[in-house]
Amino acid sequence: MKASKRISWLGLTGVILGLLVLAKYSPGSDSSTAPQWSVQVLKVDSGDANLTASFQIAIYESLIDELNKTKQFKQVLRDGDRNARDVSNLLILKTTVQNYTPGSETKRAVTTVGGATKLTVQSQLCKPDGQIVVDRTVNGNVRFIGSNLKATHNLARNVAKTIKETSLPQPSTSAQAQSGQP
Repeated sequence: MKASKRISWLGLTGVILGLLVLAKYSPGSDSSTAPQWSVQVLKVDSGDANLTASFQIAIYESLIDELNKTKQFKQVLRDGDRNARDVSNLLILKTTVQNYTPGSETKRAVTTVGGATKLTVQSQLCKPDGQIVVDRTVNGNVRFIGSNLKATHNLARNVAKTIKETSLPQPSTSAQAQSGQP
């Protein structure tokens, strides 16, 4: 009797998994046919902040990683990517550092009140014609434990989260109509 119950549970589990797979890949639930934005991440502008090149590069690389993780964009392109000019429905991410407070890993390790590394940036998503779609001020920091560069990762994660939580306008379908796609 125990063997038959085990087989019943295995069969039921298989049916449920099968239904979940069908629901995920059924034609009605597939949103990949809807137009989707692509984004090109421009190099980080240090503005008036005394930001080292390593911090600029770390912010840039972290932005690329975090935007890819959101799966919100069809493509995440780098600054200078020649393929970007052929991409329809392209947004451009501009990041300008507004404030940078260098911290101290040693102070953070010794005391809980000092040594925080803080970054504040203006993050803008624009269309290629310059029209601003999203304009936000975003912060990133490391207060207690971690390297100073962890602030760049936290900042990029916050920028990606802010963009994901913002409702973007629908991409145009004119490129699809011109190519004969539905």
